[in-house]
Amino acid sequence: MSDAAVLFDEVPAKAGRIGRVTLNVPGTLNSLTLDMVDLLQAQLDAWATDDDIAAVFIEGSGEKAFCAGGDVQALHRSAVEQPGGPCDYAENFFAREYRMNYTLHTYAKPIVCWGHGIVMGGGLGVMAGCNHRIVTEATRIAMPEVTIALFPDVGGSWFLNHMPGQAGRFLALTGASINAADAIYTGLADRFIASEHKGAVLESLLQQGWTLDPAENHALVRHCLRPFAERSLGSVPAAQVEPHMATINRLCDGDSVHEVIDNIIGQQTDDPWLARARDSLAHGSKLAALWIDRQLWETRHASLKEVFQAEIQLATNVVRYPEFAEGVRALLIDKDRNPAWQFEHSRAVPDEVLDGFFRAPWDANPLANL
Repeated sequence: MSDAAVLFDEVPAKAGRIGRVTLNVPGTLNSLTLDMVDLLQAQLDAWATDDDIAAVFIEGSGEKAFCAGGDVQALHRSAVEQPGGPCDYAENFFAREYRMNYTLHTYAKPIVCWGHGIVMGGGLGVMAGCNHRIVTEATRIAMPEVTIALFPDVGGSWFLNHMPGQAGRFLALTGASINAADAIYTGLADRFIASEHKGAVLESLLQQGWTLDPAENHALVRHCLRPFAERSLGSVPAAQVEPHMATINRLCDGDSVHEVIDNIIGQQTDDPWLARARDSLAHGSKLAALWIDRQLWETRHASLKEVFQAEIQLATNVVRYPEFAEGVRALLIDKDRNPAWQFEHSRAVPDEVLDGFFRAPWDANPLANL
């Protein structure tokens, strides 16, 4: 296999071709770099206008991960090299990554995402943007940005706000890990297919009589995937989110975000999934918890375009602020898991500090022309 970070192939089908994309950095769990984002954007743009390409199939190399997120260590270097900003690499990365995510969300042709293994952060941004999203028995999804003082970006402000009840708010604040059944329930995935069927799924896609009409080709993808999903019903893991929805809704029913944080951190539970969620928020940045919650509130009625424009504003302000660099240092650089957060409690954060993250740091939004 090539050592290129992203592999592209055009596979001849019964009629037309399938564009195949493989994120190919298994050593870093296929984490996205700026170069990978640019390669994806260029290829998606080329295939969008190529009549020979009927559909796209996106996968990750290796069995461990589809994509574990963005290259956070590179973002950290950018933040510490230019404290207070502009943090050129990080800000360029966010702007181009979000543009690529928007391209996925608005792509006319079918894009089948094989979301096997770890799907986190930027990887979830890729999967969520595709229009035929498959999860398997090995899928593990999380947006644990509260632990490094970031926020669920890459369209998280869109898909978290479209989840049932208070599920999106709870997952955003706690970074709780979810599985394939949860992904289907929360709208992050479309079908569960056992991983053993991957080769047969690809072969079935290649046997379809693709046309020049994207709508007809979407129907062909559904026709292809449906029997594999039906065959896989016995392999679906036990759900975690849906059985806990009454508790999630109760915990998130506070008079303020501070009460919600108190409810989650203060719960006495023997349930291992709820306990891990509680502990993640307890050890995370309380400042980040506040900007995470406010971002969701401010974008709750936003269009997809407005969501990405709001996310690039918040991401730019976050990466210029020292809390993010400290969070990454403690979790991923020094790995002491002992971050020196600026505020011990959410109520200690001054309003003017939080407000500053929601003011434009430049004259023109880099994604104004999406």
